[in-house]
Amino acid sequence: MLRTNRKIAATLAATLAATVLVGTAGAGFAQASPATGRSAAPSACRPANHTAKITDAPGSAGHRHYSVTLTAARGYEPCRLAGSPTDVRFSDHGSDSGIAAGRYGDQDTVVTFGPGHPVHFDIQVPNSGRGTPANEASFTLQAPGGQIPGTSFAEGTLRVAAGTLIGPVQRGA
Repeated sequence: MLRTNRKIAATLAATLAATVLVGTAGAGFAQASPATGRSAAPSACRPANHTAKITDAPGSAGHRHYSVTLTAARGYEPCRLAGSPTDVRFSDHGSDSGIAAGRYGDQDTVVTFGPGHPVHFDIQVPNSGRGTPANEASFTLQAPGGQIPGTSFAEGTLRVAAGTLIGPVQRGA
């Protein structure tokens, strides 16, 4: 009898904890829901389920550009992203650069991201001749309904400066 009561108590506690977590997980955040409507696999939009790499991109008048490409391995469910990542921070070997980035471009276009469907966004840096070195960017991805919980990281060599802007997520690498 005592063993049965413990099992019942443990089951009730687990159910209550799951209910509380599910009830609060969406507060102010978009769920990283699949683009296909089925959820057999974890979402590629969750930070642990994708990789990101920073590479040089062609410059424009007065600006240096870098491309951040996100890829997801097989086994993850495609998801939808929209707009520029937010909360972008740059660091060099773990030291914060102190540079905060703004955003530019269409924030409403929705793209599908997942295995076989990489996406990228632009980092636009004023070409002031000086810049702060960085080897990592951290950011929060945006879904059509708001931000996706968690922080993603991209690695690669770049220089940032005051006035750095982040473009919207686009299809392709």
